[in-house]
Amino acid sequence: MRILVHDFAGHPFAVQLSRELARRGHAVLHLYSSVNKTPKGALAKQAGDPPGLEIRPLAAGQDYRRNSFVQRWRDERAHGALLAAAIREWRPEVAIIGNTPLDVLAPAHPALVAIGARFVFWVQDLLGIASHKILRARLPVAGEIIGRYHIALEKRFTRDADALVLITDDFTPILRGWGVRAERLHVIENWGPLGEITPRPRRNIWAETHGLADRRVFLYTGSMGLKHDPGLLVALARHLKGRADAAVVVISEGRGADFLAARKQEEGLDSLRVLPFQPYGEMPDVLATGDVMLAVLGADAGVFSVPSKVLSYLCAGRPVLGAMPAENLAARMVRDNGLGVIVAPDDEQGFLAAADRLLADGAERARLGANAAAYAASRFDMGRIGDEFERVLKASRA
Repeated sequence: MRILVHDFAGHPFAVQLSRELARRGHAVLHLYSSVNKTPKGALAKQAGDPPGLEIRPLAAGQDYRRNSFVQRWRDERAHGALLAAAIREWRPEVAIIGNTPLDVLAPAHPALVAIGARFVFWVQDLLGIASHKILRARLPVAGEIIGRYHIALEKRFTRDADALVLITDDFTPILRGWGVRAERLHVIENWGPLGEITPRPRRNIWAETHGLADRRVFLYTGSMGLKHDPGLLVALARHLKGRADAAVVVISEGRGADFLAARKQEEGLDSLRVLPFQPYGEMPDVLATGDVMLAVLGADAGVFSVPSKVLSYLCAGRPVLGAMPAENLAARMVRDNGLGVIVAPDDEQGFLAAADRLLADGAERARLGANAAAYAASRFDMGRIGDEFERVLKASRA
């Protein structure tokens, strides 16, 4: 088949899927946004890549202006126009579209219809519902309007899709309530980039270069948007202030990272280090530098957002300390499989107490980290995942 895969974020696991599908003999065009500031996967062609794989960036302007609703809408529509042009030019038989804003899909979906391509909607988040919940709390009038507009878009795309891949069965009742037929719904949980990120020594070149080899490190990597609470990271850095043996290291860019950098300066938080996104090739050593990996997700996100950073943490064989809703898939996965500690999003004292326990107990960190590595090895097999996606692609023909 000719398969177009579009992942706006450029995540590691999405391009892994494209490589796996191309390895199976399909012609695959993998598209992503090169101006969206997120941690990227292995998006450069590699020596062992199958001949049927093409990876192409799409750049709508110089930057993705996510912090302005009007400019963000324009940027997403512009990216959607580029995606539509690529669809018309490459003419796929089927498109797998995930991690993609609804305002990108709006101009791109008609291009799929025009060429008769099948649409597999890879539902990573229920973006409309999340937008409605988060924006309504921040902007009561405008947020209500924007949120309802996004819910309407999301309902239309889920109904129009030939098949939907859901990363959690938690989405199923909602989509069935929207009128999506049960036979079109397929649950395939996300995975971490096993093989590209593996457990590495705690003392490594990256840790040495950044002066972290002899400190206990709480590490956060990835985007930090409206659904994340950087205040908890500030609280942890404040809690560790003045300690030479511990640090909070945040690898991110954008509004959340800027907030943390400002608080570090204002409060003299010597334990806090804010760094930009690191090259993907260095990520195994970056993640190995963390003794405890951090994940934060606001109460508004609920089940509707599953932080993929947690899956990379598991590949690195490191324990997770998360502040997120108990019903979230990532929270359940960590809690039920002994991969770390989860507290409620608003439980600052519980978050700090758990950090203290993990900092003090090296044996417990090692036990949780070993569980994480074992979980990743047992669940993130690309052969099985490729089989599941091929079944979805065949089902989309029905």
